[in-house]
Amino acid sequence: MTDQYERSAEFVDVMLAPAWTALDPVLAEALRGAPGPVVDVGAGGGHGTRVIARAIPQAEVFAVEPSPGLRAVLLARVNEDPELRDRVTVLPSDLLQATLPPRVGTLVAMNVIGHFDPAERRTIWQLLAERLLPGGRAVLNLQPPAEPITVPHTQFSELRIGRRRYEGWGRAEPAGPEQVTWHMTYRAFQDGEPAGEVDVEYAWWVLGSEGLKAELAEHGLHVSPTGPADLGLWHITRSPE
Repeated sequence: MTDQYERSAEFVDVMLAPAWTALDPVLAEALRGAPGPVVDVGAGGGHGTRVIARAIPQAEVFAVEPSPGLRAVLLARVNEDPELRDRVTVLPSDLLQATLPPRVGTLVAMNVIGHFDPAERRTIWQLLAERLLPGGRAVLNLQPPAEPITVPHTQFSELRIGRRRYEGWGRAEPAGPEQVTWHMTYRAFQDGEPAGEVDVEYAWWVLGSEGLKAELAEHGLHVSPTGPADLGLWHITRSPE
């Protein structure tokens, strides 16, 4: 499969770190009391993997990450922490091709659901309906936009490491009735002077809350919001609680 992060992987993990400051406690609360084993979908560099491991002590975690660049960060992060090293298995594939346990206690999909087209999403919902343990759950977030609209060029991240300052910019444009194309620009400056720029683009399948509810209902799954509304987190179970 195509690695959409091949050219941007060096920037993605560090630029996502500030967002995880807000996501960390909310995801931890959403996972309180959840059973293992846990599947971390699109684990990236492992920010969410660390949250999962703390929130569900002793549970085995399967961190699924198809991008070699992001997976290198993930594997190094897991290896550096003795507890993670004993409990986390890094799987180098897409979720739909990953070798998972026959039954799943918890599935976490943060910042990733837009990478799956409608047919692939339904395969994921069917997986939950068939393999989620009693009392198990899934937690995911929906990222804007919820419909195919234009998103203006906006700076979403800025940080300084050593003498270099980094900026992350993004814009989106409609690419069909259920999709947008994100255009991302990553810029580096050293001592105030431009020191490099990377431009990438990737497809993103849009999904709003009503669409999510309708898709899950087709598979007998119950969904409810969790945490602050602006973070867009949803809690999924096999039956109403």
